[in-house]
Amino acid sequence: MLKWINQLFLPKKTADKTDTMKKFLIVGLGNIGAEYVNTRHNIGFKVLDYLARKEGLDFQTVKLGSLAEYKFKGRTFLLLKPNTYMNLSGKAVQYWMEKENIPLENIFVITDDLNLSFGTIRVKPKGSDGGHNGLKNINLVLNTNQYTRFRFGISDEFKKGRQVDYVLGEWNAAENEALPERLETASEIIKSFGTAGLENTMTTFNGK
Repeated sequence: MLKWINQLFLPKKTADKTDTMKKFLIVGLGNIGAEYVNTRHNIGFKVLDYLARKEGLDFQTVKLGSLAEYKFKGRTFLLLKPNTYMNLSGKAVQYWMEKENIPLENIFVITDDLNLSFGTIRVKPKGSDGGHNGLKNINLVLNTNQYTRFRFGISDEFKKGRQVDYVLGEWNAAENEALPERLETASEIIKSFGTAGLENTMTTFNGK
């Protein structure tokens, strides 16, 4: 009885914090629905789908999204595809951060970027939303922009006034041919973030 009481009131072991630091929330931004599957705006979903197929993972329908768990080198990666649509992505990010007790520094958001040429990779520890509605909502809900984002370039090859059509349009033939190699690199970036750390990941992959 005394042993049980001691366990109840003693502070949690420091191992709990260590375990928390080994858990990462990897958020791929996109829109749900068959009409969006192969669009440029859904590169976040596409990256996570690629990693899941490669590692034999299954996504499960959960609150505010689809979730798959990936174990690698003692780390746990929770791969999240929000089902809130792009403009409300922050709601899903906040919910799963809090539910899984994941610290802000272990959040990794994958998004498309019009300001980078196709396939260009840029990992940053913080930054503005750059006009991206998904990032804008995450910043609003979390009340911070101090989380890591992985920007995947989709270029800006569209005529004036056709930005929405371009972003929500499907990849062209040349892009489709180049995507597998880029997706493989993206999956390595995710693993590097959790095992080698942010600084090493940026040094190794930015601009490649």
